[in-house]
Amino acid sequence: MRANAAHVDPVEMFAGVHRKTLAYGERTMICQIIFAPGGDVPLHHHPHEQSGYVLEGTLKLTIGTELLSLKPGETYVIPGNTPHAAAADEPTVVLDIFSPPREEYKDD
Repeated sequence: MRANAAHVDPVEMFAGVHRKTLAYGERTMICQIIFAPGGDVPLHHHPHEQSGYVLEGTLKLTIGTELLSLKPGETYVIPGNTPHAAAADEPTVVLDIFSPPREEYKDD
């Protein structure tokens, strides 16, 4: 599966946070996450390893007990089953990679 981000409809995950599933294979998945100002992903965890790259804006990311403020060009890795949360005070776009792919994100 592959897609052009401009042609993928966003799916609202939380108020002010939208996801575009761009591509996935057997072992990885790429998603674009778009935060409006005030957008917030609450603390959660999942078995998937998640890594990401900030494209625009500033991502406030909590990984376990670590608080990060990430700007464009910066990256992160979240081990599977590690509690994490994210928020943005300004328009922010990140690219998230999941391994293995998240089944619930495939049908959007």
